[in-house]
Amino acid sequence: MPALPLRFPLLAAALPHGARPLSPAPHADPASTPGSSRFSGEADFLDATGQPRRSRSAADLASRETAIARHRIVIVGGGAGGLELAARLGDSVGRDGAAEIILVDAALTHVWKPLLHEVAAGTLGSQENELDFLQQARDHHFRFHLGRLESLERAHRSIWLAPLVDDDGMEVAPRRPLAYDTLVIAVGAVDNDFGTPGACEHAISLNNADEARRFHRRLLALCARAEMTTGEPVHIAIVGGGATGVELAAELTGAAGEIASYGRELRRLGLPLRISLIEAGDRLLASVPQGLGRKAGEDLAARGVDIRVQAKVAEVCADSVLLKGGERIAADLVVWAAGVQGPEVLEKLDGLVTNDRRQLLVRPTLQTTVDDDIFAFGDCASCTPGPDDKPVPPKAQAAQQQALLLTRSLQRRLAGKPPLRFSYRDHGTIVSMGPEQALGEVRTAHGRRYVLRGIRARFGYWLLYRRHLAVLVGAARTVLVTVGHWLTRRAHPRVKLH
Repeated sequence: MPALPLRFPLLAAALPHGARPLSPAPHADPASTPGSSRFSGEADFLDATGQPRRSRSAADLASRETAIARHRIVIVGGGAGGLELAARLGDSVGRDGAAEIILVDAALTHVWKPLLHEVAAGTLGSQENELDFLQQARDHHFRFHLGRLESLERAHRSIWLAPLVDDDGMEVAPRRPLAYDTLVIAVGAVDNDFGTPGACEHAISLNNADEARRFHRRLLALCARAEMTTGEPVHIAIVGGGATGVELAAELTGAAGEIASYGRELRRLGLPLRISLIEAGDRLLASVPQGLGRKAGEDLAARGVDIRVQAKVAEVCADSVLLKGGERIAADLVVWAAGVQGPEVLEKLDGLVTNDRRQLLVRPTLQTTVDDDIFAFGDCASCTPGPDDKPVPPKAQAAQQQALLLTRSLQRRLAGKPPLRFSYRDHGTIVSMGPEQALGEVRTAHGRRYVLRGIRARFGYWLLYRRHLAVLVGAARTVLVTVGHWLTRRAHPRVKLH
């Protein structure tokens, strides 16, 4: 039974309002079964006996009847694409009452995934850039349900959410259904350990903010142990030389000096963190031009990072990483960042087709191959726009482009028009190399390519998140948040120490 974070009193707004959800009968008529049908209010409009709740006023009754009649769009996953889609739809069809928009996520807050390496290194406190889903729902006219997708019943057009359990193991809400008219799956991806022995037991992935915070706590504990007892450097092995691995290595080299400045023994070591970056391919950053990958490797090597290419991991142990050639690399802390795949639940969704990376196969319209009422996009979906195209890469920019297209397609769907076809436009890649450095390549609409390095590239990287933030909180509030962040950071350590 999965445990979900239950931290705020406002959690009640994300749960059924004191009602007991009902399980649909196996062969019940979807139009008459609460919780599994077009009865859109399901748990919100039922009392503990399963009967419709009494409205407190005529206006309340009218609003509930309106909600029952509206087309319900359920979006599962509040990542970069899912939250932007919910906000855009809420501001359009949700605001004018043409549809009811519901966003489902297993967390109460949203953190932009490309920032997680900074959370892990401690150079960015996750709470500084967390957005509350409940506040987003209020501001953008959609509803938020706290929950984790467990299964799908296409015949009843409903999904089932896993039980909600608090940190002490108490069940807050049972396994419950949620009906939809249109379902959008945007649950993202998880790291792919390729069945490597010991990876699940001994390595940490950076799939979400909780895992990034867990890495940071372990890092601080190991540094404290080195300061007080061993006097030895902390060995960190990062498996995977893609963007996540390179960005984490670069961020850690910057954080190491700041952490060491608070201890005598750590300062004496010179390099308090000994970082090994292990890549199975023949170079780092395979998704960027070869020259940029080489420059990133030279930059990291100059900072003391031990770079291993064409090095495949045979096993992850409690205190080391064993390579297939027999070499053993010491590791007090292991991060796995070597490829992604869809979550396991995608293989259990009532006949929806997946590929060998557990991604849902979708058509160019982003509809699943077997059900026109179910869409999927982002890292959890595999879309090949045209016969001569490659599958869309698992990047934040792709998910954001798909969210924008789906906003228009679902508006057309409500008007009885066919959905639009997706065409991916690669704007390039920018990789952070620490608080003040980055490198990458950007592409214009006319196909021109420009290589960026240093401060210019770092500004481009910084701008990517601000554009995402502007969609969710508006341009004016984005400016205020940015200025406030700059001002308050001067009063705090450069690296989070707790």
